[in-house]
Amino acid sequence: MAGKRGSRQTAGSGQSPSASPSSGPALITGVNLEEPLRILVVGGGTGLSSILAGLKCYARPELRREPHPDTFALPEGMRAELTAVVTVTDDGGSSGRLRREFDVLPPGDIRNCMVALSEDATLLSRLFQYRFSSGEGLKGHSFGNLFLTVLTQLTGDFAHAIKVSSEVLAIAGKIYPSTASKVELRAKLANGREVKGETNISKSRSPIERVFIHPKHVQPLPETLDAIAKADLICLGPGSLFTSVIPNLLVDGVPEAIRRSPAVKAYLCNLMWQPGETMHFRASDHVKAIHEHAGCELVDCVIVNTAAVGSDLRTRYAAQKARPVEVDAECLIDMGLRLVEGELLAETDKVRHHPERAAALAVRMALMARKQRQRAEVLRPATAKAGN
Repeated sequence: MAGKRGSRQTAGSGQSPSASPSSGPALITGVNLEEPLRILVVGGGTGLSSILAGLKCYARPELRREPHPDTFALPEGMRAELTAVVTVTDDGGSSGRLRREFDVLPPGDIRNCMVALSEDATLLSRLFQYRFSSGEGLKGHSFGNLFLTVLTQLTGDFAHAIKVSSEVLAIAGKIYPSTASKVELRAKLANGREVKGETNISKSRSPIERVFIHPKHVQPLPETLDAIAKADLICLGPGSLFTSVIPNLLVDGVPEAIRRSPAVKAYLCNLMWQPGETMHFRASDHVKAIHEHAGCELVDCVIVNTAAVGSDLRTRYAAQKARPVEVDAECLIDMGLRLVEGELLAETDKVRHHPERAAALAVRMALMARKQRQRAEVLRPATAKAGN
């Protein structure tokens, strides 16, 4: 992207992303409505499950309990095909205990994504999120984590356990672990120390220079590579940069597959600094870290929030020395990136992305990507003929 200047796009002051001038009938004109709109999200933690919760109604409209003002209307008959690629380096809480005691991949982030893609009010969905508050050996575990662990023990295959669990919950998409191999996340800090384990990395106070996995070379699932190749939009994040997003890019072949994909590659930028990971990081620093770890320039565009964080929340986060991420727009544009802006902040007691608004923006971007790709495919034969 060096030497190529990027651009800036906004949803407009006071508008949700679904109300952008780029949406509506003009956006879907000429788009192939027969194929599903393929959206792939990459990450982990609460950020990933949040955007999946907003996206699921585009794959299964019946899961929308009531009309939402921030939902983008897909053409009648068109559906989204959702895929989540989830990091497997968690070593804390219930997941960490099961990982150590049963030698399985951590199920927690996977479970949260499955529940996010299921019908909110179903008994099974609530059952998977049920957490034991007492009981020797059970306290702190969620039922869904135990269910996935038992299935893995029975089948000997974590990916198959996810598939069976997803069918039980009738989820609105597919979920793949970033790798079927057991890996440990490690970090080299600015003070020269090497820290082992995701939990310890998040607790570190020295800046992170680089994260890596052990063993170094592990393989992705073939289904992951296939989903990457077919995607209209690949969205990295939201989620902890060094412990949720980047670990997926350390799996052999994944960065190369993303780079080769005709999809638009977006990074949904975090809203706040994260103690232990991204203190003082600007939006451009997030992208630079992604590119450095991937070994190539992956991101085409960066999605950022323009809504202001309330004073009470800012004060509460400031007590943890966390501030809103600075959107250094000119730097991002100079990097050749397209800056996509929208009011993506949810009004809750924590600083979080608004699931429906973030999802609407992702769907609109996927539609734009589909339209551009189809136009290029139409022009390609004519261009080739003119060159003969």
